[in-house]
Amino acid sequence: MTDTIVIAELNKGSIHSTTKELVSAAQMLGNSCTVVVPCTDSSIADSICSTSGVEKVIVAKSNIFANYDASGWASAIDSVTPEGIIIASASPQSKDLAARLAARRKISVVQDVVAIQDGKLTSPVYSGKAMQTVSMSGNAVISVRQNVFDASPDGGSAEVSVIDASGDVATAVRELITRASTRLDVSEANIIISGGRGMGSPDNFGHLEQIADTLGAAVGASRAAVDAWEAIPHTMQVGQTGKTVNPNLYIAVGISGAIQHLAGMRSSKYIVAINKDPDAPIFQHADYGIVATWEEALPVLQSSLSAMM
Repeated sequence: MTDTIVIAELNKGSIHSTTKELVSAAQMLGNSCTVVVPCTDSSIADSICSTSGVEKVIVAKSNIFANYDASGWASAIDSVTPEGIIIASASPQSKDLAARLAARRKISVVQDVVAIQDGKLTSPVYSGKAMQTVSMSGNAVISVRQNVFDASPDGGSAEVSVIDASGDVATAVRELITRASTRLDVSEANIIISGGRGMGSPDNFGHLEQIADTLGAAVGASRAAVDAWEAIPHTMQVGQTGKTVNPNLYIAVGISGAIQHLAGMRSSKYIVAINKDPDAPIFQHADYGIVATWEEALPVLQSSLSAMM
């Protein structure tokens, strides 16, 4: 039986919860599961060792993993990862890593997998305009979108080994400077309010942030808004080429409802759409719709929420 190797997703020096979703994806392939944890501190692996379905945990310890360096990470992880099907998260960093691992091993790569059934993988193509289903005839590297598989529960007891993954690394990133933000990530939020080009300007996203602060929500954006305004970072993008979200409440403001955006948020429990165009496609998928401009709707919404809080 071919092994399935999950590359743990990291976030600020700890294992991200999406790693347990990757374990569930591995189990759907019907193979034994090994988790590779790239780290500088081996203790972070403790959080994954008790996950059901995980038979082995390989702790790849190296200073190279302090900051992401594409070639360095690929070299170090490749050196400690056994042969088999490799599964990584479909985050921008891990998709880059997946492609590099596939190239090093001369095997196929399938990105942004959203379904696994009978050993077949389904993923979007042509910017989400179509879906492809592929069968694997051997080892491959696949990246799996977040929030499409249930997290594997606790209840396991994995065998753990710690390996020095320093290897022959030519380069390493010493320091990584990122944009400072204290706001909740859209992929982890239970409530999201997103804006599109209909907001008119990136400055107007401040109105969304006010409502988000009141609700304890994250602020997202459509691809059109991210492409149009440099001030709106890609990390906020919800959709086929952004992040897949699964909140209890999703509020779409000034978003028409293009198929690429719907692919990333259509599994939300409740969808509220605010758009001045009554024929906007978003209304066909919304549980509640408000035909109005954001200037008309948001002040009323903010006032009502403030009165309730």
